[in-house]
Amino acid sequence: MTLTDTRVEDSYPTRIPGEAQLIDRVDPTVWGGESDGPIDAATLASHDAKGYSVVEGLLSPAEVQGYWQELVRLSSDDELKADERVITEKEFGEVRSIFEVHKISELIGELVRDPRVLDRARQILGSEVYIHQSRVNYMPGFKGSGFYWHSDFETWHAEDGMPRPRSVSCSIALTDNYPFNGGLMVMPGSQRTFVQCVGETPDNYYKTSLKEQKIGVPSENDIMKLAAECGIDQFTGPAGSALWFDSNIMHGSGNNITPYPRSNIFLVFNSVENALVQPYAASKPRPNFIGSRDFTPLSR
Repeated sequence: MTLTDTRVEDSYPTRIPGEAQLIDRVDPTVWGGESDGPIDAATLASHDAKGYSVVEGLLSPAEVQGYWQELVRLSSDDELKADERVITEKEFGEVRSIFEVHKISELIGELVRDPRVLDRARQILGSEVYIHQSRVNYMPGFKGSGFYWHSDFETWHAEDGMPRPRSVSCSIALTDNYPFNGGLMVMPGSQRTFVQCVGETPDNYYKTSLKEQKIGVPSENDIMKLAAECGIDQFTGPAGSALWFDSNIMHGSGNNITPYPRSNIFLVFNSVENALVQPYAASKPRPNFIGSRDFTPLSR
């Protein structure tokens, strides 16, 4: 399946001139029910309210070690470093992310179809799903740089043409996440508010935004409003834990100046009923390795 040539009605306008607004979300956070997968009713209700949920021990210690060795192999591959799918740290040049990793790594390709992962994605989104984006993230000790507050959906809507926030991300920790080594922060409940952003998307913006995003970020005033209303939670826990979070939740991470690195596998599932159209606020879609336009449902 390929990119749809037309756009559907834009319920979430962004990258606008003038003053940004906070827009009430018109779509559900959870689309499926308890009978649709392994997540119990209480956890689904909590995910619906907060926009995220944590699965501790999704991977065993032995599996964590296997995936960690795979990340080391990938980051040490000199031939791969020349690939455009590899993003390096802006200042230090170390590998920051490797995109489309489920196609590069057979091991991670199997993970996206693992029932522990795939069945939860289907349940939350209430449909068959495909991989919109996959990557591994490396945050080294002492000099790992974080990401400013943002909504993934704002970017995927504006630059990839994702019509609605019917997508969910799964971040699987391969290292222990402490409160002090750059762990992900989220604003619980913020997924129910779409935060418009001001500014025009430059051509080929992804080449710089994957290292440091300046367009498509909310104003400090809007961040303050959401923080006052929602508060801030942080994802901490041992390696092997998984954080499932809504595409529109406001989140970010700080720099890591500790000796403890932080790495994770990041998988984005999108509903096949939410296939990409033309970008809503960009002249052309980002490359396929960042926002996939192959909407073939995943199968085991």
